[in-house]
Amino acid sequence: MRVEITFTGTGTGHGVPVIGCDCPVCTGGDPRNRRLRCGAVLRFAGRTVAVDTPPDMRAQCLAAGVTSLDAVLYTHEHADHIHGIDDIRRFNQIAGGAIAAYAPPGCAAALRERFGYATRGASAEPSVAPGLEVVEVTGPFEIGGATVTPVPLVHGRMDTFGYRVGPLAYLTDLKELPDASRELVRGLDLLVLDALRPEPHPMHLSFDEAIELARELSPRRTYLTHMTHHTDYAAVEPTLPDGVHLAYDGLTVWAEG
Repeated sequence: MRVEITFTGTGTGHGVPVIGCDCPVCTGGDPRNRRLRCGAVLRFAGRTVAVDTPPDMRAQCLAAGVTSLDAVLYTHEHADHIHGIDDIRRFNQIAGGAIAAYAPPGCAAALRERFGYATRGASAEPSVAPGLEVVEVTGPFEIGGATVTPVPLVHGRMDTFGYRVGPLAYLTDLKELPDASRELVRGLDLLVLDALRPEPHPMHLSFDEAIELARELSPRRTYLTHMTHHTDYAAVEPTLPDGVHLAYDGLTVWAEG
């Protein structure tokens, strides 16, 4: 099975550059240091699937050439992962109906509470409101005949989901990977991991923690995402172990297996 991932955003809730910051990463010219809020697009089994709807979604989809969506995989309900939901409206117009939105139970409840106008299915007038069919995820499900496996994560005091599709797993916004979840992400070709910054954080993996987890899980390749402006791509990328890389906005890679 082949799964393609485009990193549409690799930043935190602030994004990079950070408003009002004059640090070298924020003011420098390296495009790999420009990070929109964290998100991705997966292509597999003839389907195009977004991971989250971050606030920068419209710009991300335009930059990545995304012209249709078959589904959304939500990781959790923090604003930087869901508040671009209105940009689904254009995809409803293209699809001619509602789009399936798979979410952990807490996130599903939050979507219905905060965005009731978008989660009652297809809008009678798609030019006015988006339409999402929220599916509460409690176990593996299928998209286009391919199995999508939710991977429970611990993000500080809240639980989040990562997702595995064949040889690829996307795990963002985590501080701990429970033992049962570790068994769900063995034997990967490509692992995407949260790696907020060099220093420890109570809700996210640091670089050292992410690298140690990648070493334990032993995928063929690991890409780090959800990074702050404390990470300069050109300075950090050469220091990483073999098989571990920094992702950047617009990067597209493939997993096979």
